[in-house]
Amino acid sequence: MRLVAASLSGQSDAVWARAAGEYVDCAILGGIALDAPSREAARRLVARDREEFLPARPLEFVDDQLAALSDLAIVTGFNVRSTSPGPVREAAAVCRDHGAIPEINAHCRQDELREVGCGETLLRDTDRLCEQVRAASETGARVSVKVRAEVPGVALAETARAVEGAGARIIHVDAMDSEPVIREIRGASDLFVIANNEVRDRESVREYLAYGADAVSVGRPSDDPRVLARVRKAVDAWTEREASP
Repeated sequence: MRLVAASLSGQSDAVWARAAGEYVDCAILGGIALDAPSREAARRLVARDREEFLPARPLEFVDDQLAALSDLAIVTGFNVRSTSPGPVREAAAVCRDHGAIPEINAHCRQDELREVGCGETLLRDTDRLCEQVRAASETGARVSVKVRAEVPGVALAETARAVEGAGARIIHVDAMDSEPVIREIRGASDLFVIANNEVRDRESVREYLAYGADAVSVGRPSDDPRVLARVRKAVDAWTEREASP
């Protein structure tokens, strides 16, 4: 798994993943709000013209979307938001049954989500974040945590150690404008590190992989085959170079 299509709220569904599947090794669908507070926050986001997935039964939606990709020869996952661990555990069990990755969202920074205590708020409350990680990992699923750099007072190297101790196996890092944070996280844990933010071309791919990322992810242009093809070529070139004697 070297190239990932990253979730985009209200857009990253099974149709999106299938289109990206020609180029990527993994597609993370979602995000999806699971519990009442996160769903209310999502409704408020929709009211101000942001796209969100708001199915009547979120767990059934996760199940149906992953089932629709059962014939696709890539890894799949689902980015999930919740204010409490119970719904995360349930979603992780659905992901596990599909061989998919539950990705806990400690990343989104919209005011509506922060006000109810999910998304980026979890970075400031490591105990709550780790509760969600433990709940997901107890199902036997391979758990990822999506995080964001440049949050005041948050040291992502410490976060990485904490979530690894709670059972996470992957950390998906929106590096913002702090690309060297990838090297810090790489040195602090044995987590599989996915680097995200402005991955568009050979230079961005090489920078993140040189800092120690195991994989890179494409976010907003993940529906653009020209960008995906360019990034795929760069990732493959790096991998071939590593494999050369």
